[in-house]
Amino acid sequence: MRYFFRRRVPEFSRVLLVESGSRHVAERLLPVLYERPGLERLDLVTCFPGLPAGFDASAGRVWRVTDYPDRVSRARFLRELAAERHRIAVVLATGEPIMTKWKWLLVARLPVKVLIVNENCDYFWLDYSNWRIMRHFVLVRLGLSGAGAVSSLGRLAVFPLTLGYLVLYTAMVHLRRRVRA
Repeated sequence: MRYFFRRRVPEFSRVLLVESGSRHVAERLLPVLYERPGLERLDLVTCFPGLPAGFDASAGRVWRVTDYPDRVSRARFLRELAAERHRIAVVLATGEPIMTKWKWLLVARLPVKVLIVNENCDYFWLDYSNWRIMRHFVLVRLGLSGAGAVSSLGRLAVFPLTLGYLVLYTAMVHLRRRVRA
């Protein structure tokens, strides 16, 4: 993850779109990306069959994560992506569990500036200057924002008590069996 401690945004020439959300979000985002001046190439990493509407396959390459099932092929995949020398990675973070491990692996391993896009096509750059936005984003995703925060924190506080009760109950049942046997 390059450029985390820099606010400078590299030129928008070679872009990698990580389709780790609903296809309709990518389809809404593609026209906006293609309108950017200076865009030379837009590549796609996806797990879906087919291509999103509006994606120009002749001007970009498509990688499917399903083609890389084991550790050796994943390492080859990361080397291939790094060799493409993308400057920016656009990652869909829509709150859906689609390609979660893949998107964070790509964010961590590729030397790119990362643009996070949510389900409303709102976006922010993943860098230190946006720490407030990132904090709010994470709190919303964890359910610790707004009215749901109280119930989430309540469940979190009650969990150790519930777990302790279940462990003690199980221990008592097994102890009774031993005594009777």
